[in-house]
Amino acid sequence: MVRSFSSILHRLVLLSLVLAAVSPVLAQRDPVAEHLRKMTPEERVGQLFLVSFSGTDVGPTAPIYDLIANRHVGGVVLMAANNNFAGEDTARAAYAMIAALQEIEAQAAFEPGEGTPAGVYVPLFIGISQEGGGPPNDQILAGLTPLPDQMAIGAAWNRALAQGVGETMGRELSALGFNLYLGLSLDVQTLSNPAVNSDLNTRSFGGDPYWVSELGKAYVAGLHNGAAGRMLVIAKHFPGSGGANRPAAQEISTVRRSLDELKSLELQPFFAVTGGASDPNTQVDGLLVSHIRYQGFQGNIRAATRPISLDQQALGQILSLPPLSDWRAKGGLMVSDNLGTAAIRRFYDPDLRNFAARLVARDAFLAGNDLLYMGNIVSSDAPDNYTTIVRALEFFAQKYREDSAFASRVDESVARILAAKYRLYGSFDRPINPPLLSDLVVLGAGQNQVFGVARNAATLISPDPGDLAAVLSSPPGSFDRIVFLSDTRVTRQCAGCPDITILSKNAFQLAVQRLYGPSGGGLVTPSYLSSFTFAELNDMLNDKAPNTTLADSLNRATWVVISTLDMPEGSESLAILRRFLTERQRLLSNKKVILFSFSAPFYLDATDISKLTAYYCLYSESEPFIDVAARLLFQEISPVGALPVSVPGVGYDLISATSPDPNQIIRLSLNLPAPPPTPTGAAVTPEPTTVPIFRVGDTISLRTGVILDHNQHPVPDGTVVRFTFSQGESGLFQQVDVTTVQGVAIVAYRLDKPGLIEIRASSEPARVSDTIQLDVTSEGVSVVISTPTSELIPTPTVTPTLLPPSPTAMPAPVSPVMSGAYPNAWGWLMVVMVLLSGTLLSYWLGTQVVEPRWAVRWALLVFLGGVLVYNYLVLDFPGAESGLTARGLSFFLQAVLIGQAVGFVLGWVWRSAAEGGNQADEQ
Repeated sequence: MVRSFSSILHRLVLLSLVLAAVSPVLAQRDPVAEHLRKMTPEERVGQLFLVSFSGTDVGPTAPIYDLIANRHVGGVVLMAANNNFAGEDTARAAYAMIAALQEIEAQAAFEPGEGTPAGVYVPLFIGISQEGGGPPNDQILAGLTPLPDQMAIGAAWNRALAQGVGETMGRELSALGFNLYLGLSLDVQTLSNPAVNSDLNTRSFGGDPYWVSELGKAYVAGLHNGAAGRMLVIAKHFPGSGGANRPAAQEISTVRRSLDELKSLELQPFFAVTGGASDPNTQVDGLLVSHIRYQGFQGNIRAATRPISLDQQALGQILSLPPLSDWRAKGGLMVSDNLGTAAIRRFYDPDLRNFAARLVARDAFLAGNDLLYMGNIVSSDAPDNYTTIVRALEFFAQKYREDSAFASRVDESVARILAAKYRLYGSFDRPINPPLLSDLVVLGAGQNQVFGVARNAATLISPDPGDLAAVLSSPPGSFDRIVFLSDTRVTRQCAGCPDITILSKNAFQLAVQRLYGPSGGGLVTPSYLSSFTFAELNDMLNDKAPNTTLADSLNRATWVVISTLDMPEGSESLAILRRFLTERQRLLSNKKVILFSFSAPFYLDATDISKLTAYYCLYSESEPFIDVAARLLFQEISPVGALPVSVPGVGYDLISATSPDPNQIIRLSLNLPAPPPTPTGAAVTPEPTTVPIFRVGDTISLRTGVILDHNQHPVPDGTVVRFTFSQGESGLFQQVDVTTVQGVAIVAYRLDKPGLIEIRASSEPARVSDTIQLDVTSEGVSVVISTPTSELIPTPTVTPTLLPPSPTAMPAPVSPVMSGAYPNAWGWLMVVMVLLSGTLLSYWLGTQVVEPRWAVRWALLVFLGGVLVYNYLVLDFPGAESGLTARGLSFFLQAVLIGQAVGFVLGWVWRSAAEGGNQADEQ
């Protein structure tokens, strides 16, 4: 009995030891590997596919239902072009559709139908390309905050604004249920004339790789923060399309770059948000690979790659670069660009006769893409997109079973995809819950953020800021007539949806009336404002106008304000504008012609710009940007933005603009360690800065202040600064080149010899700096820092802080003699008294010099003159909707006095003529 008990106890001890040894292994089991092990080949290859569909039907009979429930696709991309967004409340309809799509996958896994086995549950990617700036870059056109184009953020040169816009975008899209953001262009506009590639337009932060990197990192951090970790961020168009020679929609474009050139330019922003990101929050989850060929990639300018998304060797070589390989090893996703474009079809099938989508998908996958964005791809032998996708899935599943190398490659990509989805949801044990319906309260709540971007992005392109006051000495006045010409466009959310007007005909005029009309100070007279579209302008130019209203308005105008959208070379809008500026020069003479571009700044050439009084760029066309344009027109604010790309029409070169400003003094100081932080709540006692004692043989660290570029922003990282060390006694002269980080350069210098050492710094073309004098002795070093007596730094401009316009009009000031737009009883009494006083005075004056009958006539003319001129001036304004309220009673009294003066003069002329006639009769 004892032996039996001892044996049992021994076994229990051994079992406990085994469990203790195995439990850590079980606890550390990789959930991704476990999930992958349970999946069939069909389920695995399905995860590689991002598909799209037409319309809004996601019911059991819809093709998309079958692709999700039975074909196990990895995700769906929603597009406006496919009519996926419809209904009166587009955003809420999108929320319901996304929830329904996720529910299809959950039901297939957890609630299988009769005869259908339960599958392995994997939540769907629901993707969208919502870039900001409205159509065609946005898919949802109503219900969300109308966020600006990326170039507007680039023109503000402000990281905080970039992060704020990203937060708003992430917060609103994740609230709808989107978990895959196919956006954020990190392209660098490297072309000397960016108008050549109209694809990018304003979809880039700019043309400097450093600033594209900095703003890109801030935007990515904002997206992650706003989405609270519920959305993956995929940056595009890797490895950079800013130097492309043509738009890529219809034909594969080419960039002439070697790999070394790509590393120093186009790839820099992608390095910054992958392996080069110091903060995980600024790191993207994936890269979207573009369909671009690179000529001279291996150094041979005559050789070009295949489209990089399909070129295994070239893409692999890029992904092997350290910043990218490190990021890739940690699970970074590669996503192909849309494989259903006309450009890809023409590349594979120039004659458009025999196009096999499954081979395109295979090539893109083997090139290194994990997710295959199929778009609206259709094979030549398939009737539709659905059939094409099904056949591609079957092809991949068959190849998985037959080719072990292919199967291994599939498992590798599926593991990355599953890991990314685990990061989003943590567990697939139960269906994911859609965002709360109450979360939709955040939609459209970012208007203040947009206004902040608009205020800081507004840019004066021509003339130079110093010359603006000479050509625009004052804003429009109450007696100025203004004609607004707008490049109005019309789009739709879906094929059956109502029209949506972009930059509507009277949008600018309404903004002006709201800010400066009767309720805003009465600076303009609404009846003196008129608005027309480019289509109406074109009719006038072609002598097809149904009436002469536009021509008459232009003849009487003192200001002509033109609002434009994108105008690539060859576009109808650019042709209309050029005809107007060229053919109607007499019509525009002696008028202020102001052009506001609500798109990119580089479409006009030098000849076009020379015909304008002033040329501004706002970059985006939403209401806050139009509001800022109106404030610029009336000189309430000054433009504080700076061009983020080169503009050949005004000779603006971005490389020169981001070089150090020569009109500055480079500040120099000892690079002393920062003082320890003061504990929270502790009293702060100012203490003198302690300078360490340096002696011969020590190394001293020096630093510059922030070096500014021509636009008064910190110079890009990598700007060369040359420190010069000279010592007269020994003849020492040494120059050390270092580069900047966040505008500051730091250098270390060893004090080898005693004597007086002078240290200066320069960064071409900025050559003036402080001078540091180090008097090195055996006892120590004395430090003297002197500044040149000629101060070169310009006085900073103080920018007033403005709040976004309130939708509630401010009430007009209360007047004791006015009631609304007209005088009250007391006011009318004063008007009548002035009218009668002038009449009686005229009668009395008449009786002093002429007979009574002429005195009566004279008085009647004065009375009638006052009444008639008063009515003419008053009725010329639109009654109570005019500026009469702001003008006050003085306007009425002035009208009466002017009329009386006219009547008095007419009476004098009549009397003189009558006397002359009588004298002639007597002779």
